[in-house]
Amino acid sequence: MARGLVNQRHRHEQLHRPNRRARPVLAFALVAFLAGAIVGAQHGSSGASTLALDFVKAWIRGDYPQMYADLTPASRRVVSLADFADAYRAAQSTVTAERASLAGHARALSTGEVTVPVVVRTHMFGTLRQSFRLRVEGGSQEGVAWNRSLVFPGLHVGERLTRNASLPPRAALLARDGSTLASGEVSSGSGTGERPSPLGVAADAVVGTVGPIPSSERAALEAQGVPSDSTVGTSGLELAFDDKLRGRPGGELLAGQRVLASVKAVLSPPVRTTISPQLQRTAVVAMGSHLGGVVALVPHTGEILAVAGLALDALQPPGSTFKMVTVTGVLEAGIAHPDSRFPYRTYATLDGVKLANANGEECGGSLELAFAVSCNSVFAPLGVKLGAQRLVAVAERFGFNQGQPITGAAASTLPAASAIQGELDLGSSAIGQGQVQASTLQMALVATTIADHGERPTPTFGPGSSTTPMRRVTTPVVAAQVRKMMIAVVREGTGTAAAIPGVTVAGKTGTAELGSPRSCQHNGEASETGSASENETSSTSESAQGCSGSAATNNTDAWFAAFAPALDPKIAVGVMLVKDGAGGDTAAPIAHEVLESALQAHL
Repeated sequence: MARGLVNQRHRHEQLHRPNRRARPVLAFALVAFLAGAIVGAQHGSSGASTLALDFVKAWIRGDYPQMYADLTPASRRVVSLADFADAYRAAQSTVTAERASLAGHARALSTGEVTVPVVVRTHMFGTLRQSFRLRVEGGSQEGVAWNRSLVFPGLHVGERLTRNASLPPRAALLARDGSTLASGEVSSGSGTGERPSPLGVAADAVVGTVGPIPSSERAALEAQGVPSDSTVGTSGLELAFDDKLRGRPGGELLAGQRVLASVKAVLSPPVRTTISPQLQRTAVVAMGSHLGGVVALVPHTGEILAVAGLALDALQPPGSTFKMVTVTGVLEAGIAHPDSRFPYRTYATLDGVKLANANGEECGGSLELAFAVSCNSVFAPLGVKLGAQRLVAVAERFGFNQGQPITGAAASTLPAASAIQGELDLGSSAIGQGQVQASTLQMALVATTIADHGERPTPTFGPGSSTTPMRRVTTPVVAAQVRKMMIAVVREGTGTAAAIPGVTVAGKTGTAELGSPRSCQHNGEASETGSASENETSSTSESAQGCSGSAATNNTDAWFAAFAPALDPKIAVGVMLVKDGAGGDTAAPIAHEVLESALQAHL
């Protein structure tokens, strides 16, 4: 009985005694739960920071599709990818941003947002240091919750990024001697036209004009901080040096009413050019009322000394001045040499068509003589022997098909070799007709290349600024041979009007026929009508008088390209006169005046 009571008491004590072994287990479970909660919270914070950082990295790269993919589904429903990308591009333009980089680590805030510091380098406002402040959602709405304040770091919700800016007064343009070419503002109230110049009308062709920003340039200039209503250079030197003349814009970068950055406008110093006032006046006066262009430049440096008329931006068939190119290819290929002999003929036959020399004149003899009198019956067949591939290749070395030689100038062209079909087409191209198109500047550069022993300089309006290496076009030996032929042109050929007493001048005339060439038949033979003094035109359309006589002077462009002194060149000149007869008659005398003026001034 007593033993039974004892056993019952023992079992009661076991049932109601605290379980000391269970306490540590429960405590461990609680700690584990709390630790898990903390780790989970840290993982969520880390994920938000990672997503925010990815978003900003994509912004730095300009990867708008990736940024858009990082948005919450709700944000993507509010804005399209196109509008999203446009908003960021507009902000970049407003800030004049050039590049950006991270400036530190992403940091999670107690507000649930993540900040990411960045550095933005701008064209107008220097270096900006700001931070993105991003809210990152989780769960099914995971992503960056977007609003338009996120188009640029540092904006607060509801703020709009804007810029006010203005340009300083436009800098003066100076001549090579330091005198003023143009300064001040245009006289018209519209802000369009020429700025005042001491040279008067002599400056018009080279100084150029200013006016509203062209639509094609507006986006690029606004990205540099230039206000959309600014006046900029639109032609000539005003265009070539516009980035220097307009100075640095000043203004404020605003976030709503807050100023994020500000900068003062900076006036540019006067811009010195290569233009010689004396030679500029000479070129303009020499050209007079002729329609065309005159350009003068310094051999080797390519510095442009004078520009009159349409010397830079008008393209015309260069006629026989192109024979400088053709003969270079012929000599390089060994097809002929200066003393090679050619039969005296009144015509050449290409593709079964007889092409007569001007007025049925007979020419031939040595290659040098044929070049001096510009004999088409020799040079058209030589072009065929040279072939389209080699003709185009040598022309491109001289600068054809190479884009604009300087800002605002027209690019000279000729067709691809595959587009020059048949002997007649090839022979016409070889004498500067067909589809060959050149500026006055281009043909002056061809002459300059011969003057520079076969190296082509880069034309420039900036004194001492040409750092581009000379381009090797042909060998010094070939260049010397062409130079000798060009001397013969002025000494005894079609260019005697360019001769200067006591100075050896090297040059080449050209008389380019305008319109679509058509052969005319005379007594069963095709003939070429042309200048009485030059065998330089292709064919001309039939006139009421038939095929005899000279081509009308109003149907041909007159050309001349030259340099002097021939053995120690100081000046090169190109002249082109639209519908003004033969090159030796009208263009060569103008070149004579410009060459002589330059040599007298020791430019």
